Amino acid sequence: MSTLLIRLAAPLQSWGADSKFEERRGTMREPTKSGVVGMLAAALGRRRDEAIDDLAGLKFGVRVDWPGQLLKDFHTARIEGSKAPYVTNRYYLADAVFVAGLEGDDAFVRSLDKTLRDPVFPLFLGRRSCPPVGRISLGVFEESLEDALKGASWQACPSHVAYVKKQKIPHYLTIVLDAPEVGDYRRRDLPISFSQNHRRHTYRYLSENPRGKKIYEPNETAHDALSAVEGEI
Repeated sequence: MSTLLIRLAAPLQSWGADSKFEERRGTMREPTKSGVVGMLAAALGRRRDEAIDDLAGLKFGVRVDWPGQLLKDFHTARIEGSKAPYVTNRYYLADAVFVAGLEGDDAFVRSLDKTLRDPVFPLFLGRRSCPPVGRISLGVFEESLEDALKGASWQACPSHVAYVKKQKIPHYLTIVLDAPEVGDYRRRDLPISFSQNHRRHTYRYLSENPRGKKIYEPNETAHDALSAVEGEI
């Protein structure tokens, strides 16, 4: 088994766990499995009515390299046959950086790595208005999902690092993983079908480790957090 790591960074991201169109469209505080599976399906060139069982079956996890800030925006929409538009509130994560991981068969995972470098359809982070910036694939690692997420270098930008150092407190990167059975909580973001006529999701269990990876300790003078930064937004 191998793990593919993906860097998810953009000025705006939005990871909804409910596909229904309502007046309020929220976002989770980290990428959903449904959203990342959808991105991989787009990279492979799959249509919405094509099977996604192989992608949904991969073990999934996320590391929060920078949580970003919650941003509310509004749009106007009109129901067909209605004269007056109405306002919808939509929420985004601004200036966030995540590392997502997918663990599975080595050959399949490596094919996804190759596809992300030359995708068939444009990629976006939760919504079409949120294209990613910088490199996406961080490569394939011959280790478990949890070990790969713990071992990957910090993907925050220099301004984030400077802020962490200014606070002079230990900084940890939260890791959220698929749980094999009953985890810390469950979320309805495991996709079954993306078909526009019959979109379906079910629940998955998750486990969360808020101290998953220590990235900075004020008393560790021998370590420079800036040396861990590989990418910039």
